[in-house]
Amino acid sequence: MIGKTIDQLKVGDTARFSKTISESDVYLFAGVTGDLNPVHVNEAYAKGTYFKTRIAHGMLTASFISAVIGTMLPGPGTIYMHQEVNFLAAVKFGDTVTAIVEVAEIMADNKRVRLKTICINQENKTVVDGEAIVSPPRAPRK
Repeated sequence: MIGKTIDQLKVGDTARFSKTISESDVYLFAGVTGDLNPVHVNEAYAKGTYFKTRIAHGMLTASFISAVIGTMLPGPGTIYMHQEVNFLAAVKFGDTVTAIVEVAEIMADNKRVRLKTICINQENKTVVDGEAIVSPPRAPRK
């Protein structure tokens, strides 16, 4: 299976992925990355923070963008070149995050695509925004 090649993409193409953040998601991400910041994994500590409860890692939320890029737009075979991320709001356990990727520019000369990348929560509030540069998959040789 191969994703969309540069010739199959057009400005405005969009794809999205949604996931509700569970306690397990946060603990698994903490274990894989080694980021055991107590704001993510210690409720007693987190109650004393600005957020008043544990929050998901920002990079966990941003990783949903990768899910869209690698599986949908452009999809399998895409090479991630660059990602700019701005963390705008906390994501709490039980929040549903939707990552949205949109083709913003096709740079045919160097076979790259610029993507607008955002994540919103269930209240349609933007929690992450930014942009990515990717190299879409190439058409298989015949």
